[in-house]
Amino acid sequence: MDNAGWQARHRAKKEEERWSRPQRGPDGRYQPVEQVGPLAEPFVGGFKPPPSPAPSIPPTPPAKDDRYQPHYVEPAGPSWTQSPHDQPPAPDPYYSATQQLAHMTAVERSKNLRVAHMDPLLQLMAGPLLRYDTVDAEGVWHGAAMIVTVDAGSVYEPHGPTLTYTWDPNAPPPLSRSQSQASRAKSFDLGPHPADPLSMMHPAANGEYHHHTQTEISQTVPGQEIWVYCGSGGTFTFWRFMIHIPLGAGEMRVLYSINHGQEMEFHVPGRNQNMRWAAYSCNGFSAGVNPDDFRGPGFQSGYDPVWADLLQQHGDEPFHALVGGGDQLYCDGLVREPEMQEWVSTKPPERKKNYPLSEEMRLAIDRFYFNHYCQVFRSGAFARANSSIPMLNMLGEIDGFGSYPDDLMSSPVFSHIGSRGYFFFLLFQCFINVDVDGTDTSRHPFRSLVIGGGGAFVPFPSHSFVSYLGPQVYILLLDCRAERKKDQVCSFAEYQAVFDRTMRLPPQVDHLVVQIGIPIAYPRMVFLETALESKLNPLVALGRAGSMGLSGFVNKFNADAELLDDLNDHWTAKAHKKERNWFIEQLQIYAKRTRTRVTFLSGDVHCAAVGVLKTLVKGKNNPEVPPPSDYRYMLNVVTSAIVNTPPPNGVLTMVSALATKTHRTLHHMETDETMVPVFTQDPNGSSAKSKYIMGRRNWCSVKWQAPSGELVFDIRVEKEKGYGETVGYPVSSPPPRWI
Repeated sequence: MDNAGWQARHRAKKEEERWSRPQRGPDGRYQPVEQVGPLAEPFVGGFKPPPSPAPSIPPTPPAKDDRYQPHYVEPAGPSWTQSPHDQPPAPDPYYSATQQLAHMTAVERSKNLRVAHMDPLLQLMAGPLLRYDTVDAEGVWHGAAMIVTVDAGSVYEPHGPTLTYTWDPNAPPPLSRSQSQASRAKSFDLGPHPADPLSMMHPAANGEYHHHTQTEISQTVPGQEIWVYCGSGGTFTFWRFMIHIPLGAGEMRVLYSINHGQEMEFHVPGRNQNMRWAAYSCNGFSAGVNPDDFRGPGFQSGYDPVWADLLQQHGDEPFHALVGGGDQLYCDGLVREPEMQEWVSTKPPERKKNYPLSEEMRLAIDRFYFNHYCQVFRSGAFARANSSIPMLNMLGEIDGFGSYPDDLMSSPVFSHIGSRGYFFFLLFQCFINVDVDGTDTSRHPFRSLVIGGGGAFVPFPSHSFVSYLGPQVYILLLDCRAERKKDQVCSFAEYQAVFDRTMRLPPQVDHLVVQIGIPIAYPRMVFLETALESKLNPLVALGRAGSMGLSGFVNKFNADAELLDDLNDHWTAKAHKKERNWFIEQLQIYAKRTRTRVTFLSGDVHCAAVGVLKTLVKGKNNPEVPPPSDYRYMLNVVTSAIVNTPPPNGVLTMVSALATKTHRTLHHMETDETMVPVFTQDPNGSSAKSKYIMGRRNWCSVKWQAPSGELVFDIRVEKEKGYGETVGYPVSSPPPRWI
């Protein structure tokens, strides 16, 4: 084992020792692993006022091994990141903005620098978050915003929270940063955000200020109280604001604020414009990974660099939607909560299945999900993204849930973990509370929702979504978790509901993107699955016995091999292969009948890749069917992870070797499957180790290309670890050109 691997294992072992011996505090309660309290007093209703004068030069970035982080970051210009091959940064736009202010009158300077306080005051735990729903047949954009408030620090008289949003249908399209700046700085500034403890207040970085016009349209909507969390620190209210905007002839910027506080913005497309959108997955670090190893100069944490690149691209050419393909946050830390330790350490596994769910455990599970969601969704560059690009999310946060044996899945503790995980996913990521909204799609506040069959081990039906991404493009986010069992991904009821909805899409739709968390066309691991399932595997036996330091080889739930639930999750697992093949065949029938190009979008595997399904060519000398004319031609674009570390080199080498293996599984359907050699070069320009698999952090930019009608997926791969700069690897899904 190399030194870095030894250090990671040592950190993980020390952490496990710390939380495996929980101690109660003086009040008799356990202390949660992740403590997220209300924000400090200066942030109640606004931002910390800026010092005077404002500095014009960015501060020196902290040393990489410096763990001290102040609670607040003093206002400063954008921190810039530089690799050894870069030129010095362009002039600081923050400095330019302050120079413009110097030529204004005192009244003008005061208006531009004044901190916007919410009135009445609100204290935020999280938000504002944005969610995109769909565009209806009349061209009305539908979406929502949500905030979480601290009841003890908020004022709800004379009325509850309100959201005001403003747009101008006659305004020219907003200038991109590349258009409005002569030279673009290699810099990134998180800017102000009402729920981030490290938020900075500063004048507009690009020197542009919003001026209200006579043709503006403004709407103020009241917040709907959709849930209240009751914890030891008080009560916290979730407020949802529905947003409806008639699309205009061109793209529009929409400004919004909560209780007339800090003004923020997002963008909507023109009525006949296909959206630009971004996709990502795996927004967190696995246990034992040191985030600082991924933090380049000028960044607060290793979580931010690749998100910073996405936001930089958003500044250049705004995205209209942000698609989360699973693992929008990692919830594995739940098993570290002190109230869970007795259950985690219970042996043998049979006793764990019958372990009773105590009231303390029930409260601890809700506390973890609430605290963890607030911490992740309100912090860093991700908070800037989810408050400026409306989200479309699919579930992937309950890792492996449904892929364990049924008796474990049905056990009191395990089933409650999954049930509350699904509840908090719907609440935080979809702004849905089933108790408030119901499951009748004809009356549901979100029009894109497709309700499937009942959950296998959660008390909710599956929630899939079919959303408009433009006149030629729709996306299906298929719920692959609610109904999952060891031998099932989705029920027939869910498939039927989803296909009923997609069959009713407008005839001009050329592309249907099917977002599934786990790749459907990807190298197989059947041999590893067979080895890990074997009762004769010596590593599993030693792990169950805790011998030779191999206790980590088996999971803490039922002592099966640790990787087995991940492999059972895959579409290509033995238990799911028949369903996978049927699903692909049904999509082929749908594509041929409706003349729609189907493309899969996936995450999960912590590397980038592109698989492809296409018509099988029989005979050595016969030509392939041209992709535009082949209704079986379906790409599977895999973008993962935007934050997490790539797999070890040995795993990447093994997956790359399997990428060229011939699979005959679909030959009876006249379908071939293989991987696309997208990565001919490394991001640094050197020869790639593998043309099929890229083991670096990444995200994906997607746009419809005129006049070809192609849907272009540009996989943005991190160039240098932690430096916040990516290189694009585009791959195109052709338009449907069969008769």
